[in-house]
Amino acid sequence: MDQFHHIRRLPPYVFEEVNLLKAKLRAEGEDIIDLGMGNPDLDTPKHIVDKLIETVQKPRTHRYSASRGIPGLRRAQARYYERRFGVTLDPDTEIVATIGSKEGLANLAQAITAPGDVVLVPNPTYPIHAFGFIMAGAVIRHLPAKPDADFMAALDRAVKHSIPRPSAVVINYPSNPTAFTADLDFYRELVAFCKANNLYIISDVAYAEIYFDDNPPPSVLQVEGARDITVEFTSLSKTFSMPGWRMGFAVGSKSLIAALARVKSYLDYGAFTPVQVAAAAALDSPPEVVAEIRSVYRSRRDVLVESFSAAGWDVPAPLATMFAWAPIPERFAGLGSLEFSKLLIEQAGVAVSPGVGFGEHGEGHVRIALVENEQRIRQAARAMRRFLASAEKTLHNVVPLSASR
Repeated sequence: MDQFHHIRRLPPYVFEEVNLLKAKLRAEGEDIIDLGMGNPDLDTPKHIVDKLIETVQKPRTHRYSASRGIPGLRRAQARYYERRFGVTLDPDTEIVATIGSKEGLANLAQAITAPGDVVLVPNPTYPIHAFGFIMAGAVIRHLPAKPDADFMAALDRAVKHSIPRPSAVVINYPSNPTAFTADLDFYRELVAFCKANNLYIISDVAYAEIYFDDNPPPSVLQVEGARDITVEFTSLSKTFSMPGWRMGFAVGSKSLIAALARVKSYLDYGAFTPVQVAAAAALDSPPEVVAEIRSVYRSRRDVLVESFSAAGWDVPAPLATMFAWAPIPERFAGLGSLEFSKLLIEQAGVAVSPGVGFGEHGEGHVRIALVENEQRIRQAARAMRRFLASAEKTLHNVVPLSASR
């Protein structure tokens, strides 16, 4: 395998070590509480499933579909952006349906990246944000993940000192894994900078509907002029608990959307038509449908923060997303996030995602997903309490004494 250029550019998949250990213990009969993968466990709302069943019974829908998405679906996405963000989009030139946002990001990278291009990506971040471009031949330069003055200063340095000059910057707010959120003032500053420096903006707002305060996260496309240089990705996976349906969207700049649509036309015929029809029904759902899903995640977040804190592990409360981004307890800091995650599975029966899997600046943290019900989260907290109570013995057995001092 080493002879393949693109494969050589991909490091070992950090999460695989945790996943293999989790599978091994489950095969041995262990009850593992899985707070690792962000795989929603809630039922897809009934009206969406009903629309799928209704449509799949029509033989014509079993034919090849449309690569860029059926017109009704693209119009539904345009209605969603108008309602949610006050942004008016042309369904024919500014919207493409993707087979999940992950596929869309990777194909956009193929469409707009030349070998050796420099792309600016936050660290830590969701792996496809970097590796989609790496597989397309780009060179990645990292930026801080938090949308603040340090981000803008690093962005300025990257533009001044990168050769060749960067071609694009990736942003993701609310962020996976950190749960950072951005406001319109940050987006205005970012858009002005990128327009002045000929940078495309690649925005991922997959978690825009999973928020826990009274301030819905905005879209960068709300900024005047942003659509000239921006493509933004959304997904139905978390918003409507439809992860296996693989339905996402890219919207924004006509030139970027056209490039993505052209690449996709060579690679796929779009998602199965009944899935697209049901996705349109999801986008046209009454507001209370998403509000109910959001409420479940808010309750789980509150239980997680309260119960883990009572167990001895202070977990910061995220403002958005279905994840908590938690510093490793100080007494375990020397282990690193991967070894700590493996230890949690072995000693506490709780799976989390090691922060280093999201980039080297994620080291020292783990990501905890809100994908188990409240009872199971409290069960995980009780296991954590027992685990932390025996921490000195655990550490002595796992690492040299000198490493735990």
